[in-house]
Amino acid sequence: MSPEKMPPEPASPAHEPDPQPLPGTSPRVDPARPSVSIVIPAYNEESVIRQCLIAAIYQTIPADEIIVVDNKSTDNTANIVKMIQHEYPESPITLIAQTEAQGLIPTRNFGLNHASGDVLGRIDADSVLEPDWVEEVQKAFMTTGADAFTGPVVYYDMPLRRFGLKADDKMRQLMLRLAKHQYHFLFGSNMAMRRTAWEAIRNETCLDERDEMHEDIDLSLHLADHELRVQYVPSMVSGMSARRLEDSPRDYRYYVTRFERTYKAHNINKIALKAPMVVFFSVYFPAKMLRAVHTASINQLARRPR
Repeated sequence: MSPEKMPPEPASPAHEPDPQPLPGTSPRVDPARPSVSIVIPAYNEESVIRQCLIAAIYQTIPADEIIVVDNKSTDNTANIVKMIQHEYPESPITLIAQTEAQGLIPTRNFGLNHASGDVLGRIDADSVLEPDWVEEVQKAFMTTGADAFTGPVVYYDMPLRRFGLKADDKMRQLMLRLAKHQYHFLFGSNMAMRRTAWEAIRNETCLDERDEMHEDIDLSLHLADHELRVQYVPSMVSGMSARRLEDSPRDYRYYVTRFERTYKAHNINKIALKAPMVVFFSVYFPAKMLRAVHTASINQLARRPR
């Protein structure tokens, strides 16, 4: 698959993907292939969790388990997951609840600790995986000695998505070059690691109780401390929402400067690693305006009489 290949349009309750073989009727998985778990932390994600799960179900090679970790949601997130379990009884969806603490990191950790796969995938509730994501993940782990993998994303609720995917891929490869390939950072919306790698770092990862850091960068730096290798795979594509652009400039700035606070927590001071912050700051206002125009156009089309 080339980076130009686009993920499916996000499904809505009124329109599901065209019928495909359900899990259990797909081609038999080679026993040599690693088993794959997909962990999805979720808090009040009723607007996106359905499309996320539908994309995770309809894979060329099915995941061995799909775990949704509900973190004390107050909306219909859990009910929607249960409804999908009923609609797709052969799918390996499990719903578990993490109620001890509010936050992404304890919820992520709870899910990863409960996963049973050889490979632990982690995506966000607004992620929409490419249909061959599991296949590409398995291929990556079977053909290289890396301990974790990450790939590019396409923003499915933005215009110019083909261009956006290319730009995202080029930007991530540029970040690798600027870091002189010393640090390969995972991207939380699209990542997978060996179970053994997670077990090596899970008691060391920062809990970030003040919610100041990028949890995926923190994971990457702990992997680096153990000389566990992260590799970027252009063919491992996931869609995600650009809803971050709806943040106020102040909130968006706080989000971007999480890079700096994460580096500081790990005593890392490399100018090249500030490049992602520069990129994120530079695209905020143009992308925010583009998203607003795109959303207005979609809403206008939806209001037209049929």
